[in-house]
Amino acid sequence: MPDSEPLLAVELAGTGVHPASWRRADSRAEDLFTGGYWAETIGAAEAAGLDAVFVPDSFGLQPGGPDVTRGRLDAVAIAARVAARTERIGLLPQATVTHTEPFHLAKAVQSLDFVSMGRAGWEVTVSETTEEARAFGRKVVQSTPSLWHEADEAIEVAARLWDSWEDDAEIRDQSTGRFIDRDKLHYIDFHGENFSVKGPSITPRSPQGQPIVAVRADDEDSAKVAVARADLIRVSAPDLATARARRTLLRTALADAGRDPDTVAVLLDLDLLLAASTDAAEAGLAQLDAWAADTPAATASTPGLRHLGTASQLRALLDTVHESGAADGVTLRPLAVAATIAQLSELGRNAVPSTTLRARLGLPRPANRYATSTEGTPS
Repeated sequence: MPDSEPLLAVELAGTGVHPASWRRADSRAEDLFTGGYWAETIGAAEAAGLDAVFVPDSFGLQPGGPDVTRGRLDAVAIAARVAARTERIGLLPQATVTHTEPFHLAKAVQSLDFVSMGRAGWEVTVSETTEEARAFGRKVVQSTPSLWHEADEAIEVAARLWDSWEDDAEIRDQSTGRFIDRDKLHYIDFHGENFSVKGPSITPRSPQGQPIVAVRADDEDSAKVAVARADLIRVSAPDLATARARRTLLRTALADAGRDPDTVAVLLDLDLLLAASTDAAEAGLAQLDAWAADTPAATASTPGLRHLGTASQLRALLDTVHESGAADGVTLRPLAVAATIAQLSELGRNAVPSTTLRARLGLPRPANRYATSTEGTPS
């Protein structure tokens, strides 16, 4: 991974990760279900020099009852809408594999890579609740090991589908009338415990070849999948010492799995509220917590790192994270999105180059696993 400046991403959870963030006068809660809200917010993050944006998603409503923000737009659809309004920032929607076919997910992320010209990623998530299982009615809620075993298979299916067209499969030979070279399309013939997928994809190989895969390592099962599959691993920690220890364990596991630890970035979550002064940020949080106290079911805090203060103070903290070896980068989680996004331009980061997300992470475009083989070619 490049070491000139630590990676900086932002996770945009509606109006903010604080359940009362929608009650702020500047929250833009009335715009939350419009394309303009997401395009303008992510555009501001891009202008501030951020490398990537994570868009949370789930098949369940947010917890907390009628007094918190409820309802979601599809994260992949948001990313596709924003792709046309941005030029440089990486777009990583969450998409759960638990009640979704990997063929559909692979096609959606592959399409996002095309429309963003190589800036797509996929944060792999699972659906753990009975509520989500009942929404589909196809299977009962699964155990955590079962969920992540299924996720592991789904990522493998997607990766094979992304390679099922060779880069030069489209020949568009007008003289012969051949649009594709059928010898360069390949069956993936995957057979697992959860999926049996023949392939090939119906979408050509996309600009990055393999879009970026991100996994949050929250427990032993998700960490195992992250080590095996992810380009970006997300973690949370209560302090930098704990974060550094977790990164060290992950890097050791990556090496043990035969992967180069320097080709996988560990991103540390940081909850934050930016304002013109520390006092203003602390007062803003106090107001949010006071509102949340009226909603006992809402969760107003998380056990991870938190920053309340100015953008210049945040810049110093980011440098400390990088220099301490606690992480390869940070994922900002604004307690109140609009307030924090408005301050990010004060970070003084250089604009990221207009290139693929994979290149920005210092990763080469992967070779196609089927390019040297003619086996499994569709007729």
